[in-house]
Amino acid sequence: MPYPLLADAVLMLHFGVVLFIVGGLAAVVTGNRLGWRWVSGWWFRFTHLVAIGIVVAQALLGQLCPLTRLESWLRARAGQPGYGQSFIEHWLQRLIFHEAPLWVFAVAYTLFALLVVAAWWCYPPRRGRRRDGD
Repeated sequence: MPYPLLADAVLMLHFGVVLFIVGGLAAVVTGNRLGWRWVSGWWFRFTHLVAIGIVVAQALLGQLCPLTRLESWLRARAGQPGYGQSFIEHWLQRLIFHEAPLWVFAVAYTLFALLVVAAWWCYPPRRGRRRDGD
C-alpha cells in the first residue's frame, strides 16, 4: 500500500476542510458586502455551519479529529516516525497543527462557531434562485 501517499492525501483533505471553514466565513462576510450571490446559497451556508459544528462538538467531547487519527495511522503503517517526511506534509502540518491543551482548541472553535452563527444571522442564507427585482 502507498501509505505515505495516502497520508499526504488525507493531510491535503484536512487542509481543505480547514480552508473551507476559515475561508468560508471570510467569504460570507466579504461576499455579502460585495454582492456575491453564491456566498448566501443555502447549501454553502448549511455545509459551512455543519462543518464548524462538527469541529466544535469533537473539541467539546475531547475527541481528536478523525482526519488527524487517519493520517497518523497511515503514517505509522508507512513506518514514518512522525511528520516531516514529505514536502506536502512538512508545510501543511505547520499551517494547521499547533501544540496547546485541548480546552484551548475547544474555546477557539466555539468562539469561531459563534462568529459563523453571527454571520448566519447578519447575512441569512437564501434558498433557491433569486429573480431580477427580488
